Amino acid sequence: MTEASVRIFDADNHYYEAPDAFTRHVPRAMQPRCVQWVELDGRRYHLVGGRIDRQVTNPTFNPVSKPGVLREYFRGNPEGRSAEELIKSAVEPMPPEYMDRDARLERIAEQGVEGVWLFPTLGVLYEERLKRDPDAVCALFQGFNRWVADDWGMNVKDTIYAAPYLTLTDIDWACRELDWALDQGARIVALRPAAVFTPTGSYSPADPRFDPFWARVNEAGVTVIAHVSNSGYSTNGYPKGLTLETIGGGKRPTVASLNPERAIYDFLITLVYDRLFERFPRVRVASVENGSEYLPDLFRKLAHAKNRLPGYFAEDPADTFRQHVWINPFWEDDIAEVAELMGADRVLFGSDWPHIEGLAEPRDILPEIAGLPEGDRDRILYANAVELTELLPA
Repeated sequence: MTEASVRIFDADNHYYEAPDAFTRHVPRAMQPRCVQWVELDGRRYHLVGGRIDRQVTNPTFNPVSKPGVLREYFRGNPEGRSAEELIKSAVEPMPPEYMDRDARLERIAEQGVEGVWLFPTLGVLYEERLKRDPDAVCALFQGFNRWVADDWGMNVKDTIYAAPYLTLTDIDWACRELDWALDQGARIVALRPAAVFTPTGSYSPADPRFDPFWARVNEAGVTVIAHVSNSGYSTNGYPKGLTLETIGGGKRPTVASLNPERAIYDFLITLVYDRLFERFPRVRVASVENGSEYLPDLFRKLAHAKNRLPGYFAEDPADTFRQHVWINPFWEDDIAEVAELMGADRVLFGSDWPHIEGLAEPRDILPEIAGLPEGDRDRILYANAVELTELLPA
Protein backbone atom coordinates (compact mmCIF):
# COMPACT_ATOMS: atom_id res chain seq x y z
CA MET A 1 0.00 0.00 0.00
CA THR A 2 1.38 3.40 -0.99
CA GLU A 3 1.18 6.40 1.32
CA ALA A 4 -1.13 8.15 -1.13
CA SER A 5 -3.64 5.30 -0.91
CA VAL A 6 -3.82 5.32 2.90
CA ARG A 7 -7.28 6.40 4.11
CA ILE A 8 -7.33 8.97 6.91
CA PHE A 9 -10.13 10.27 9.10
CA ASP A 10 -8.71 12.87 11.48
CA ALA A 11 -10.40 12.63 14.88
CA ASP A 12 -8.88 15.83 16.24
CA ASN A 13 -9.15 19.02 14.19
CA HIS A 14 -9.77 22.51 15.56
CA TYR A 15 -11.13 25.85 14.51
CA TYR A 16 -10.08 29.19 15.92
CA GLU A 17 -13.11 31.02 17.26
CA ALA A 18 -14.46 34.12 15.52
CA PRO A 19 -14.44 37.34 17.57
CA ASP A 20 -18.16 37.04 18.31
CA ALA A 21 -18.23 33.28 18.96
CA PHE A 22 -19.01 33.79 22.64
CA THR A 23 -21.33 36.77 22.25
CA ARG A 24 -23.35 36.44 19.02
CA HIS A 25 -26.10 34.33 20.58
CA VAL A 26 -25.58 35.03 24.30
CA PRO A 27 -28.22 37.43 25.69
CA ARG A 28 -26.70 40.85 26.30
CA ALA A 29 -27.85 40.84 29.93
CA MET A 30 -25.88 37.61 30.54
CA GLN A 31 -22.67 38.63 28.80
CA PRO A 32 -21.04 40.23 31.86
CA ARG A 33 -21.40 36.86 33.60
CA CYS A 34 -20.12 34.98 30.54
CA VAL A 35 -17.53 36.34 28.07
CA GLN A 36 -16.72 39.88 26.95
CA TRP A 37 -13.82 41.56 25.18
CA VAL A 38 -11.54 44.06 26.91
CA GLU A 39 -8.40 45.90 25.80
CA LEU A 40 -5.47 46.19 28.19
CA ASP A 41 -2.05 47.65 27.38
CA GLY A 42 -2.82 47.53 23.68
CA ARG A 43 -3.79 43.85 23.70
CA ARG A 44 -7.27 42.31 23.59
CA TYR A 45 -8.32 39.74 26.17
CA HIS A 46 -11.45 37.90 27.13
CA LEU A 47 -13.19 38.74 30.36
CA VAL A 48 -14.61 35.45 31.60
CA GLY A 49 -17.05 35.91 34.41
CA GLY A 50 -15.77 39.44 34.81
CA ARG A 51 -12.10 38.46 35.17
CA ILE A 52 -9.32 38.78 32.61
CA ASP A 53 -8.49 35.34 31.25
CA ARG A 54 -4.86 34.70 30.31
CA GLN A 55 -5.02 31.01 29.48
CA VAL A 56 -4.28 31.93 25.85
CA THR A 57 -1.86 34.77 25.22
CA ASN A 58 -3.61 36.06 22.10
CA PRO A 59 -7.30 35.09 21.93
CA THR A 60 -7.70 37.02 18.65
CA PHE A 61 -5.37 34.44 17.02
CA ASN A 62 -4.11 36.96 14.50
CA PRO A 63 -1.27 36.48 13.93
CA VAL A 64 -1.02 32.80 14.83
CA SER A 65 1.79 30.24 14.95
CA LYS A 66 1.86 27.59 12.25
CA PRO A 67 0.69 24.05 12.93
CA GLY A 68 3.24 21.62 14.28
CA VAL A 69 5.93 24.13 15.24
CA LEU A 70 6.51 22.22 18.50
CA ARG A 71 6.89 18.80 16.87
CA GLU A 72 10.65 18.55 17.34
CA TYR A 73 10.27 19.92 20.87
CA PHE A 74 7.98 17.02 21.75
CA ARG A 75 10.18 14.57 19.89
CA GLY A 76 12.94 15.25 22.39
CA ASN A 77 14.07 18.76 21.46
CA PRO A 78 17.31 17.67 19.71
CA GLU A 79 18.33 21.28 18.99
CA GLY A 80 17.72 22.43 22.55
CA ARG A 81 15.42 25.31 21.54
CA SER A 82 12.81 26.66 23.95
CA ALA A 83 9.11 26.27 23.24
CA GLU A 84 8.73 30.05 23.25
CA GLU A 85 11.47 30.41 20.63
CA LEU A 86 9.87 27.80 18.39
CA ILE A 87 6.40 29.31 18.72
CA LYS A 88 7.63 32.78 17.78
CA SER A 89 9.72 31.48 14.87
CA ALA A 90 6.72 30.52 12.72
CA VAL A 91 4.06 33.22 13.06
CA GLU A 92 1.75 34.08 10.17
CA PRO A 93 -1.47 36.02 9.52
CA MET A 94 -4.61 34.01 10.19
CA PRO A 95 -5.17 31.62 7.23
CA PRO A 96 -8.82 31.57 6.09
CA GLU A 97 -9.24 27.83 6.59
CA TYR A 98 -8.81 28.21 10.34
CA MET A 99 -12.03 30.21 10.59
CA ASP A 100 -13.94 29.65 7.34
CA ARG A 101 -15.88 26.45 6.61
CA ASP A 102 -15.60 26.50 2.81
CA ALA A 103 -11.88 27.21 2.91
CA ARG A 104 -11.50 24.38 5.43
CA LEU A 105 -13.28 21.91 3.15
CA GLU A 106 -10.82 22.76 0.38
CA ARG A 107 -7.87 22.37 2.75
CA ILE A 108 -9.09 19.00 3.99
CA ALA A 109 -9.28 17.77 0.41
CA GLU A 110 -5.75 19.03 -0.27
CA GLN A 111 -4.51 17.16 2.80
CA GLY A 112 -5.92 13.88 1.51
CA VAL A 113 -8.21 13.49 4.52
CA GLU A 114 -11.71 12.06 4.12
CA GLY A 115 -13.28 13.51 7.25
CA VAL A 116 -12.56 15.33 10.51
CA TRP A 117 -13.97 15.79 13.95
CA LEU A 118 -13.85 19.50 14.76
CA PHE A 119 -13.40 20.99 18.23
CA PRO A 120 -13.05 24.40 19.88
CA THR A 121 -9.80 26.07 20.79
CA LEU A 122 -10.98 28.53 23.45
CA GLY A 123 -14.32 26.87 24.07
CA VAL A 124 -12.79 23.97 26.02
CA LEU A 125 -11.25 26.37 28.54
CA TYR A 126 -14.12 28.41 29.91
CA GLU A 127 -16.41 26.04 31.81
CA GLU A 128 -13.85 25.82 34.60
CA ARG A 129 -13.77 29.60 34.96
CA LEU A 130 -17.58 29.76 35.27
CA LYS A 131 -18.33 26.56 37.17
CA ARG A 132 -19.59 28.44 40.26
CA ASP A 133 -22.26 30.09 38.09
CA PRO A 134 -24.22 27.27 36.39
CA ASP A 135 -26.65 29.68 34.73
CA ALA A 136 -23.72 31.43 33.06
CA VAL A 137 -22.22 28.11 31.96
CA CYS A 138 -25.45 27.09 30.27
CA ALA A 139 -26.08 30.52 28.73
CA LEU A 140 -22.54 30.69 27.37
CA PHE A 141 -22.48 27.25 25.80
CA GLN A 142 -25.99 27.42 24.45
CA GLY A 143 -24.96 30.59 22.62
CA PHE A 144 -21.61 29.13 21.64
CA ASN A 145 -23.22 26.04 20.15
CA ARG A 146 -25.51 28.25 18.04
CA TRP A 147 -22.39 29.98 16.74
CA VAL A 148 -20.88 26.58 15.90
CA ALA A 149 -24.04 25.70 13.99
CA ASP A 150 -23.92 29.05 12.14
CA ASP A 151 -20.27 29.09 11.14
CA TRP A 152 -19.41 25.39 10.86
CA GLY A 153 -22.42 23.11 11.08
CA MET A 154 -22.63 19.75 12.81
CA ASN A 155 -22.28 17.74 9.59
CA VAL A 156 -20.92 19.46 6.51
CA LYS A 157 -20.91 17.31 3.38
CA ASP A 158 -20.15 14.20 5.43
CA THR A 159 -16.66 15.63 5.89
CA ILE A 160 -16.68 18.08 8.81
CA TYR A 161 -18.34 16.91 12.01
CA ALA A 162 -18.27 19.69 14.59
CA ALA A 163 -18.88 18.80 18.23
CA PRO A 164 -21.32 20.90 20.24
CA TYR A 165 -20.00 21.51 23.76
CA LEU A 166 -22.26 20.17 26.51
CA THR A 167 -22.17 20.43 30.28
CA LEU A 168 -24.02 18.40 32.89
CA THR A 169 -24.11 21.25 35.41
CA ASP A 170 -27.88 21.53 34.73
CA ILE A 171 -29.25 18.13 33.75
CA ASP A 172 -32.45 19.52 32.23
CA TRP A 173 -30.42 21.91 30.09
CA ALA A 174 -28.03 19.10 29.08
CA CYS A 175 -30.93 16.95 27.87
CA ARG A 176 -32.52 19.81 25.92
CA GLU A 177 -29.20 20.80 24.38
CA LEU A 178 -28.43 17.23 23.40
CA ASP A 179 -31.82 16.95 21.71
CA TRP A 180 -31.16 20.24 19.88
CA ALA A 181 -27.72 19.02 18.76
CA LEU A 182 -29.16 15.78 17.43
CA ASP A 183 -31.78 17.74 15.52
CA GLN A 184 -28.91 19.72 13.99
CA GLY A 185 -27.33 16.49 12.75
CA ALA A 186 -24.63 16.13 15.40
CA ARG A 187 -22.78 12.82 15.33
CA ILE A 188 -20.44 13.63 18.23
CA VAL A 189 -20.84 15.76 21.36
CA ALA A 190 -18.10 17.05 23.67
CA LEU A 191 -17.91 16.92 27.47
CA ARG A 192 -14.98 18.10 29.54
CA PRO A 193 -13.30 15.29 31.50
CA ALA A 194 -14.01 16.56 35.00
CA ALA A 195 -16.31 16.28 37.95
CA VAL A 196 -19.61 18.06 37.40
CA PHE A 197 -20.22 21.22 39.44
CA THR A 198 -23.87 21.87 40.25
CA PRO A 199 -25.69 24.23 42.66
CA THR A 200 -25.81 21.39 45.22
CA GLY A 201 -22.18 20.30 44.93
CA SER A 202 -19.79 18.42 42.68
CA TYR A 203 -20.50 14.91 41.45
CA SER A 204 -19.13 12.13 39.32
CA PRO A 205 -20.26 12.44 35.68
CA ALA A 206 -21.66 8.91 36.12
CA ASP A 207 -23.72 9.78 39.19
CA PRO A 208 -27.30 8.51 38.72
CA ARG A 209 -28.60 12.10 38.86
CA PHE A 210 -27.19 12.47 35.33
CA ASP A 211 -28.81 9.29 34.02
CA PRO A 212 -31.42 11.19 31.96
CA PHE A 213 -28.59 12.56 29.82
CA TRP A 214 -26.84 9.23 29.43
CA ALA A 215 -30.16 7.55 28.66
CA ARG A 216 -30.62 9.93 25.71
CA VAL A 217 -27.05 9.23 24.56
CA ASN A 218 -27.71 5.51 24.88
CA GLU A 219 -30.92 5.73 22.85
CA ALA A 220 -29.54 8.03 20.14
CA GLY A 221 -26.30 6.08 19.68
CA VAL A 222 -24.24 9.29 19.48
CA THR A 223 -20.57 9.27 20.52
CA VAL A 224 -19.48 11.33 23.54
CA ILE A 225 -16.05 12.91 23.19
CA ALA A 226 -14.04 13.65 26.33
CA HIS A 227 -11.77 16.26 24.76
CA VAL A 228 -8.88 17.83 26.65
CA SER A 229 -10.11 20.87 28.54
CA ASN A 230 -9.33 23.00 31.52
CA SER A 231 -10.61 20.38 33.93
CA GLY A 232 -9.73 22.25 37.10
CA TYR A 233 -6.48 20.49 37.94
CA SER A 234 -4.55 23.75 37.67
CA THR A 235 -6.05 24.68 41.05
CA ASN A 236 -4.21 21.91 42.89
CA GLY A 237 -1.67 24.33 44.34
CA TYR A 238 1.30 23.42 42.12
CA PRO A 239 1.05 25.18 38.74
CA LYS A 240 0.32 28.89 38.50
CA GLY A 241 -2.19 28.21 35.76
CA LEU A 242 -2.82 25.99 32.76
CA THR A 243 -1.65 27.97 29.74
CA LEU A 244 -0.29 27.16 26.31
CA GLU A 245 3.11 28.27 27.56
CA THR A 246 3.15 25.80 30.43
CA ILE A 247 1.78 23.01 28.23
CA GLY A 248 4.62 23.73 25.82
CA GLY A 249 7.15 23.57 28.61
CA GLY A 250 7.79 27.26 29.24
CA LYS A 251 11.05 28.15 30.97
CA ARG A 252 10.84 25.48 33.66
CA PRO A 253 9.20 22.10 34.09
CA THR A 254 5.77 22.18 35.73
CA VAL A 255 3.23 19.56 36.72
CA ALA A 256 0.74 21.57 34.65
CA SER A 257 1.91 19.50 31.70
CA LEU A 258 0.57 16.39 33.47
CA ASN A 259 -2.88 17.81 34.16
CA PRO A 260 -4.66 16.55 31.02
CA GLU A 261 -3.64 12.94 31.63
CA ARG A 262 -4.61 13.11 35.29
CA ALA A 263 -7.99 14.56 34.38
CA ILE A 264 -8.86 11.97 31.74
CA TYR A 265 -7.61 9.10 33.93
CA ASP A 266 -10.00 10.12 36.71
CA PHE A 267 -12.88 10.72 34.29
CA LEU A 268 -12.66 7.45 32.39
CA ILE A 269 -11.99 5.16 35.34
CA THR A 270 -14.87 6.76 37.24
CA LEU A 271 -17.29 5.88 34.45
CA VAL A 272 -16.34 2.22 35.00
CA TYR A 273 -16.20 2.41 38.80
CA ASP A 274 -19.70 3.93 38.85
CA ARG A 275 -20.96 1.24 36.41
CA LEU A 276 -22.24 3.73 33.84
CA PHE A 277 -21.78 1.27 31.00
CA GLU A 278 -23.71 -1.43 32.84
CA ARG A 279 -26.70 0.89 33.02
CA PHE A 280 -26.26 2.15 29.47
CA PRO A 281 -24.63 -0.57 27.34
CA ARG A 282 -24.75 1.41 24.07
CA VAL A 283 -22.77 4.41 25.34
CA ARG A 284 -19.49 5.05 23.49
CA VAL A 285 -16.88 7.44 24.88
CA ALA A 286 -13.79 8.62 22.99
CA SER A 287 -10.89 10.34 24.70
CA VAL A 288 -9.37 12.93 22.36
CA GLU A 289 -6.14 14.92 22.84
CA ASN A 290 -5.60 13.61 26.35
CA GLY A 291 -2.68 11.31 25.61
CA SER A 292 -2.40 7.67 26.62
CA GLU A 293 0.56 7.15 28.96
CA TYR A 294 -1.79 6.68 31.92
CA LEU A 295 -3.32 3.51 30.46
CA PRO A 296 -1.02 0.84 32.02
CA ASP A 297 -1.71 2.15 35.51
CA LEU A 298 -5.42 2.55 34.78
CA PHE A 299 -5.67 -1.12 33.87
CA ARG A 300 -3.77 -2.05 37.05
CA LYS A 301 -6.29 -0.07 39.09
CA LEU A 302 -9.21 -1.76 37.33
CA ALA A 303 -7.69 -5.15 38.17
CA HIS A 304 -7.29 -4.12 41.80
CA ALA A 305 -10.94 -3.05 41.97
CA LYS A 306 -12.09 -6.34 40.43
CA ASN A 307 -10.10 -8.42 42.92
CA ARG A 308 -10.92 -6.36 46.00
CA LEU A 309 -14.66 -6.04 45.31
CA PRO A 310 -15.75 -9.47 44.05
CA GLY A 311 -19.27 -9.37 42.70
CA TYR A 312 -19.40 -5.58 42.34
CA PHE A 313 -18.86 -5.54 38.57
CA ALA A 314 -21.06 -7.51 36.17
CA GLU A 315 -17.96 -8.37 34.11
CA ASP A 316 -14.23 -7.74 34.16
CA PRO A 317 -13.97 -3.92 34.36
CA ALA A 318 -11.01 -3.96 31.97
CA ASP A 319 -13.19 -5.66 29.37
CA THR A 320 -15.92 -3.08 30.00
CA PHE A 321 -13.41 -0.30 29.49
CA ARG A 322 -12.14 -1.77 26.22
CA GLN A 323 -15.67 -2.29 24.95
CA HIS A 324 -16.90 1.26 25.55
CA VAL A 325 -13.84 3.54 25.40
CA TRP A 326 -11.68 4.67 22.46
CA ILE A 327 -8.30 6.35 22.94
CA ASN A 328 -6.59 8.99 20.80
CA PRO A 329 -2.89 8.89 21.76
CA PHE A 330 -0.63 11.87 21.25
CA TRP A 331 1.35 11.41 18.05
CA GLU A 332 4.53 11.15 20.15
CA ASP A 333 3.09 8.38 22.38
CA ASP A 334 3.90 4.71 21.82
CA ILE A 335 0.94 4.00 19.54
CA ALA A 336 1.83 0.33 19.20
CA GLU A 337 1.65 -0.04 22.98
CA VAL A 338 -1.76 1.63 23.05
CA ALA A 339 -2.99 -0.73 20.35
CA GLU A 340 -1.73 -3.69 22.40
CA LEU A 341 -3.43 -2.44 25.58
CA MET A 342 -6.74 -1.40 24.01
CA GLY A 343 -6.90 -3.40 20.80
CA ALA A 344 -6.33 -1.66 17.47
CA ASP A 345 -10.10 -1.29 17.04
CA ARG A 346 -10.17 1.11 20.00
CA VAL A 347 -7.41 3.52 18.93
CA LEU A 348 -8.01 6.79 17.08
CA PHE A 349 -5.74 9.08 15.11
CA GLY A 350 -5.95 12.82 15.64
CA SER A 351 -3.48 15.38 14.29
CA ASP A 352 -4.60 18.33 16.49
CA TRP A 353 -4.40 20.41 13.30
CA PRO A 354 -3.79 23.36 13.13
CA HIS A 355 -2.48 23.69 16.69
CA ILE A 356 1.19 24.24 17.45
CA GLU A 357 1.66 21.03 19.48
CA GLY A 358 0.12 18.80 16.81
CA LEU A 359 1.27 17.76 13.36
CA ALA A 360 2.05 20.16 10.53
CA GLU A 361 -0.05 17.92 8.25
CA PRO A 362 -2.23 14.92 9.17
CA ARG A 363 -0.27 12.54 6.93
CA ASP A 364 2.86 13.25 8.98
CA ILE A 365 1.57 10.48 11.25
CA LEU A 366 2.43 7.78 8.73
CA PRO A 367 6.10 7.32 9.71
CA GLU A 368 5.07 7.08 13.36
CA ILE A 369 2.95 3.95 12.75
CA ALA A 370 4.86 2.37 9.90
CA GLY A 371 5.64 -0.73 11.98
CA LEU A 372 2.02 -1.65 12.66
CA PRO A 373 0.20 -4.28 10.59
CA GLU A 374 -1.66 -2.80 7.63
CA GLY A 375 -5.07 -3.76 9.01
CA ASP A 376 -4.31 -2.12 12.35
CA ARG A 377 -3.12 1.05 10.60
CA ASP A 378 -6.36 1.29 8.65
CA ARG A 379 -8.47 0.89 11.78
CA ILE A 380 -6.48 3.53 13.68
CA LEU A 381 -6.24 6.05 10.84
CA TYR A 382 -9.71 5.64 9.40
CA ALA A 383 -12.19 2.88 10.21
CA ASN A 384 -12.57 3.40 13.96
CA ALA A 385 -13.46 7.09 13.69
CA VAL A 386 -15.82 6.41 10.78
CA GLU A 387 -17.69 3.84 12.85
CA LEU A 388 -17.95 6.21 15.82
CA THR A 389 -19.28 8.94 13.54
CA GLU A 390 -22.23 6.78 12.58
CA LEU A 391 -25.17 6.75 14.99
CA LEU A 392 -25.80 3.31 16.38
CA PRO A 393 -28.93 1.77 14.87
CA ALA A 394 -32.00 1.82 17.08
